[in-house]
Amino acid sequence: MNRLILDRFRPHALPFLSGAVAVAAVLAAVGCSASGSKVNAALAGDNGSSSPTASSSAMAGAMAPAKMTMNGMGGNYQVVFLNDRRDLTFNQLLGINNEGVIVGYFGSGADANHPNKGYELLPPYAQRDFANRNFPGSAQTQVVGVNDTGIAVGFFVTANGANIGFWRAGGRYHAVSFPTMNNAKPAFNQLLGVNNTGTAVGFYNDAKGNAHGYAYNIRSRRFKMITVRGTTTLTATGINNLGTETGFYTTAGGATNSFVKFHHGRTVTIAFPGASATQAFGLNDLGEVVGTYNVGTGNNAVTHGFTWMNGKFNTVDIPGGSASFINGVNDEGDIVGFFTDAKGNTEGFWALPA
Repeated sequence: MNRLILDRFRPHALPFLSGAVAVAAVLAAVGCSASGSKVNAALAGDNGSSSPTASSSAMAGAMAPAKMTMNGMGGNYQVVFLNDRRDLTFNQLLGINNEGVIVGYFGSGADANHPNKGYELLPPYAQRDFANRNFPGSAQTQVVGVNDTGIAVGFFVTANGANIGFWRAGGRYHAVSFPTMNNAKPAFNQLLGVNNTGTAVGFYNDAKGNAHGYAYNIRSRRFKMITVRGTTTLTATGINNLGTETGFYTTAGGATNSFVKFHHGRTVTIAFPGASATQAFGLNDLGEVVGTYNVGTGNNAVTHGFTWMNGKFNTVDIPGGSASFINGVNDEGDIVGFFTDAKGNTEGFWALPA
């Protein structure tokens, strides 16, 4: 990883800048300009006719002129849509580290023409900064988390449909599967988060389809179960540098809630008031947790993004989106995720606190 290049563009390298100025700096790095709340930048795949200052090959996203909703806090984010133009119908941004490196994938996986294809996205987030990250020989790959040393984790899908976790460092991929005889068929293992000590977290499904969370030490290659009392299934999704873990679970009564489990063993339940389900997907070293919650059930369910810290929730929704998902957060409070737009496409976004 070329730290000098990353330091040049990453927002937290200039802590005195506001979110708006940091976004403008990124856009300026690829030859785009900002005027008020409007940014003259073409989305990847556009023909550039609406932007005299940037072409689709120069810029991967455009700054949203509208503000994100932050209930209960009154704060706002500056939002940039980031989509790999190889499939503008489906992008998910799933993790971000303190260097500003983002990981995710494009392709819905719904058919052979739209397989999941993993990527790593480096600042300043132009189309040329999307780097392929696919497990060798895999049918599909999703990259879900990345730490500050550049170790990335995720999972790949084999030709027979098995899901297998992996970690990547120095250009080499390593498969990870929890050692058990009680596996789903085909096997189902995923790694979803990793901290700077090289501890990854994820889950596997047993023969009955129940999820079991675990931590995996990349250096020692040892596994540890992650449990919460009273749960029937548990998915571990994130771990910070203090060893605090997060994820979500289902109880015997059918409730889906999230948890924060501190390294000393204390567990806190996270359940958005009035929600039918709350799912945490990541956390940072300050204890800020991000994820989604659902209001309503079945066809009437609506998905909202959230941040949670010290017992306080904030709703985070992309204006105009029918569903918002917050998947990753770094120590600057920058978040990444995806939303469903008015056309039914899934778009990735990166947002900085204003």
